[in-house]
Amino acid sequence: MKKLVLTLMASSMLLAQGVVNVYTSRHYDSDKIVFDAFTAKTGIKVNLVQDKIDPLLNKLEQEGKDTSADLFMTVGAGDLYKAKTKGLLQAYSSKVVDEIVPQKFKDKDKTWAAITYRARVFVYDPKQIDAKELSTYEDLANAKFKGKVLTRSSTSSYNRHLIAFMITKDGVEKTQNWANKLVANFARDPKGNDRDQAKAIVAGNGAIAIMNSYYLGRMSVSKDPIEQEVFKKLKIFFPNQNDGGTHINISGAGITKYAKNIKEATALMEFLLSKEAQNILAQTNYEFPVNSKASPAEVVKSWGEFKASEIDFNDIAKNLEQAQVIADKALWK
Repeated sequence: MKKLVLTLMASSMLLAQGVVNVYTSRHYDSDKIVFDAFTAKTGIKVNLVQDKIDPLLNKLEQEGKDTSADLFMTVGAGDLYKAKTKGLLQAYSSKVVDEIVPQKFKDKDKTWAAITYRARVFVYDPKQIDAKELSTYEDLANAKFKGKVLTRSSTSSYNRHLIAFMITKDGVEKTQNWANKLVANFARDPKGNDRDQAKAIVAGNGAIAIMNSYYLGRMSVSKDPIEQEVFKKLKIFFPNQNDGGTHINISGAGITKYAKNIKEATALMEFLLSKEAQNILAQTNYEFPVNSKASPAEVVKSWGEFKASEIDFNDIAKNLEQAQVIADKALWK
């Protein structure tokens, strides 16, 4: 009897300790903090496979039923849409997710839910640009900004999503015309990442950069003196506040089609959306939380509230291929 009790206790401990295997294209320190907190709270170990999105999707496809992946995480609505349309995800079953995540931040078929979001904003030098001159993404193609605009390559997921957003909002013809004129306003050929665009302004190359909001937040606590200088000298502007709202993009998660540890994957998905985890993600990585009870970082709060676009993320994702066609025609390198 004593041996049987010990055996049952050991089995219970194994169940409690459990495991969840995560395939993720996210690469932030904030995520490790969250995963460690999840393990400490539940006893469930988190095994990570981190890579760029295309290798991860290919890996999931090739592994099929033999995959070890339970939860898929990525940045960008397009990546989630692609995983869904390739049949790599299954519908989650969670009242917690349903209650926490607003409808606009989750797939109608429940194959994924957003974890955080970020805004595609203007960062500008107030000594060169008066905020009153700024209004919309569309107006950034105005000749008054010639030689002043900085952004990264059109092959960047962030910019492809922005162009796809413009297609969804304004149509192909108008977006092509916008892209042509925007490229003519570039201060230099696109190069580097988002933070490099802001640095270029301070270095005297251009006056306004298109970049993701969370990068400026991260620069606010950077140990790099140049990034500190950038943060102190530049300001942020949320475009299209009177024209549908600023374009936002998401990081999200979904349970893989052939997940072996569905309960553990669901538990992790729910924890990612808890107030505790959302505060970590928001205040460590300067993203916007989707849980309304969580609080953005103080520097993010200082930018003020803004109106975010309500355009469906799946509609934007459907236009990503056309977005690259438009960029190529506009010679957006």
